[in-house]
Amino acid sequence: MSEIKKNWGVLAEFANPAELLNAAQKLNDLGYKKFETWSPFPIHGMDDAMGLSGSKVPWLTLGGGLTGLSIGLLLQWWTGAVDYPLVIGGKPYFAWQYALPVTFELSILLSAFGTVFGMFALNLMPRPYHPLDNIPAFKRVTDDKFFLSIEVSDPLFDMEKTKTLLSELGGTDVTSVEE
Repeated sequence: MSEIKKNWGVLAEFANPAELLNAAQKLNDLGYKKFETWSPFPIHGMDDAMGLSGSKVPWLTLGGGLTGLSIGLLLQWWTGAVDYPLVIGGKPYFAWQYALPVTFELSILLSAFGTVFGMFALNLMPRPYHPLDNIPAFKRVTDDKFFLSIEVSDPLFDMEKTKTLLSELGGTDVTSVEE
């Protein structure tokens, strides 16, 4: 039985970063939302051209750090004041000064975990397969090629109109991509 493949979207190659940036800006102005630019290096101004909002990763890092801070202080307080209270040299059961090393280390550790695992989750990783992997020309995206892809799930997507639009924006080798 033959496998039925469905369309994933359209891919177009651009000659240089300026053309890619211009195409992304025009697509954003036209109301496209589910499109992505692919280049071998970051392009200044691409986030604004695509209409992307700020990253959520710093908030995940802050959440991890505050969680580490809370757990560190709670652990030190519980151990010194509740679970095993000892009066040594007239010192109180709990003082924040001696809790700093553990609190600091847990804050750094959980901040790093929040950053790494948050980025994996937000980037939907690991993703061992992507439909663009089937396009031979796309293999050069990490070397010297610039691409723009539009997904079928975009509300404005129409196969023929989208291909024509990408060609008008300067895209060459406009290809439909199947899953």
